Amino acid sequence: MAFYNTIKLEKGMYGNGRSLTDILEEIDPSDNYKGSDLDGLDAYQRQLKRFDIKVGGAYSDKVQKFFETSDSAALFPEYVSRAVRQGMESADYLNDIIAAKTMIEGMDYRSVISSPTEDEKSLKPTMEGAYLPQTNVRTSENLVKLMKRGRMLVASYEAVKYQRLDLFTVTLRQIGAYIAREQLKDAVNVLISGDGSGNAAEIVSAADTGTLAYGDLLKLWGELSPYELNTLLAPTSVMKDLLGMSEMKDSQAGLNFQGTGKMITPMGASLLHIPSMSGTQIIGLDKNCALEMVQSGNICMDTDKLIDRQLERASISCTAGFAKIFADSAKILQY
Repeated sequence: MAFYNTIKLEKGMYGNGRSLTDILEEIDPSDNYKGSDLDGLDAYQRQLKRFDIKVGGAYSDKVQKFFETSDSAALFPEYVSRAVRQGMESADYLNDIIAAKTMIEGMDYRSVISSPTEDEKSLKPTMEGAYLPQTNVRTSENLVKLMKRGRMLVASYEAVKYQRLDLFTVTLRQIGAYIAREQLKDAVNVLISGDGSGNAAEIVSAADTGTLAYGDLLKLWGELSPYELNTLLAPTSVMKDLLGMSEMKDSQAGLNFQGTGKMITPMGASLLHIPSMSGTQIIGLDKNCALEMVQSGNICMDTDKLIDRQLERASISCTAGFAKIFADSAKILQY
């Protein structure tokens, strides 16, 4: 049961495309600890317990606790990765707009695209012996453009060794939040301009240019059919116009916004605030089939620097790109 106490940890466990937690789970599966006092901890958390490293709470340890032994020092990059990932998840709208996420190990990836005609979208009755209508799915002619987003962490060991890990985690989470916001900006740009395959979003014009009315949202809803309008993306100025509409002031919508901060339109679509957008436009999409996220590996770090040089200069980055799946499953309302 105490096998986790004997695992030899080294920096060579990094750099194989998998996280240290994945490697440790393979060596020391969590299923072996069900019913014990270690039940509920993953393999990495058991290693933190092994070296008595507390990374959270008012009595969290100082950064120097990781570097008391060579084995415990090997845990430090995974701590950084986890904290950055927590920041990405806390500021992440991507899961609200992507239909699929694909992990790759290289830098070259071609997505699949499908552009059915209006006739192909309707499944008409087929006579006996006749051929069924076809939906053509083909590989994109263009590679998905992957963007590397990250930050350089510059700090001497002496500058942070006496800092509590709980406080240091706040800084790392903020780096993750920065990465998530930039990736969201990349995703929105692909929704608007396309991924290079001639699939820019179609523009739906409002009835009265310069003024947003509820009827314009209904027009967008109708133009997106047969896809479901379940997500709306809007910049700050447009959010103010939307929230000021009388249809958005009913008691249920107001109660939901005031109680949870989540905004639901009268049509049931989730309304997401995207500060990086500009102008007077709203993106309406079916999140179930509009966008694919392609990510090359997990969060990438200069592991050797984090272990050997103890934070002298270390880069933290994530490489990802986006591709459209069904081109007409996202449209733009311009007013």
